[in-house]
Amino acid sequence: MATHSPTARISHPVTTSLLANLITAWHLLSLDAPTVATLWTSFIARVMDIRLSASSLFAIFLAVWAVYASDRLLDVRHRDPRDGGLSKSLEARHLFHLRHRQFFLGAIFLAALALIPLIVFMPPAVRDLYLVAGALLLAWLARIHVRRRSESTPESLPKEMAVGFFFSAAIFIPNIAQKPPLLAALFLPALLFANLCFLNCLFIFAWEHHDPTQSTLRAHGTTRFGIRFLKPIAVLSCGVPLLLLLREHALSPILTALSLAPVLLLLLHRLRHRLAPITLRAAADLALLTPLLILPFLP
Repeated sequence: MATHSPTARISHPVTTSLLANLITAWHLLSLDAPTVATLWTSFIARVMDIRLSASSLFAIFLAVWAVYASDRLLDVRHRDPRDGGLSKSLEARHLFHLRHRQFFLGAIFLAALALIPLIVFMPPAVRDLYLVAGALLLAWLARIHVRRRSESTPESLPKEMAVGFFFSAAIFIPNIAQKPPLLAALFLPALLFANLCFLNCLFIFAWEHHDPTQSTLRAHGTTRFGIRFLKPIAVLSCGVPLLLLLREHALSPILTALSLAPVLLLLLHRLRHRLAPITLRAAADLALLTPLLILPFLP
């Protein structure tokens, strides 16, 4: 007759709790976005047989992390960490950055210093495109953050949509710059990835704003449209890459990864009431790590 030790009975909850804590830390430290960016950049390079140096991938990781951490700090720059009511008015990621502001400022400074030599020794074509994209990104961040808006002022820029385009640019620039003839082949996957990032932001927006009549008051028109048609957009985001698979066989790993992510986001949307808010938010970025499901099958 089989026996079960007490250790065996508690190992599963302990393992689950540890995994949840690791995912939460990954999210709160702003490591989620750079992980997604670095994974997709290297994944596309492998599929398209492009050689990217480890230093280039590290530069992408640092740059994306610095941008995301800075954006979260800018979101809370007018808040006082001693305010006891912050936990009710801020999302966990913003509250964490506010309470550890000095740590993040120091880490961003060190990341910027480390990026200088990495950028200098990048291939010139990659560096030039990144500098253009970086200038546009800085202008966009300045437009959003420099002038403090009231809570009732609507967004004047399509923030969620812009996130998608900038994120997609960060991932596809090094690959296209290394092999410019691939621009035509990768143009549609780049747009589909930008749409996937937009979809990711829409789901997060919907989960974090429970009153639809109030949550969209300050949202841009593109966000309001996306929230209204969230599920149809997710279904289309899954279906379009699958249709392209019929004629773009060389891109099948990329298109498959693009089609799987919306399915995972829809599954999270269905389970949203069973998950803690911070776990749900972190899981939204985990859903973008679908290249991990494809990599083992690549030659």
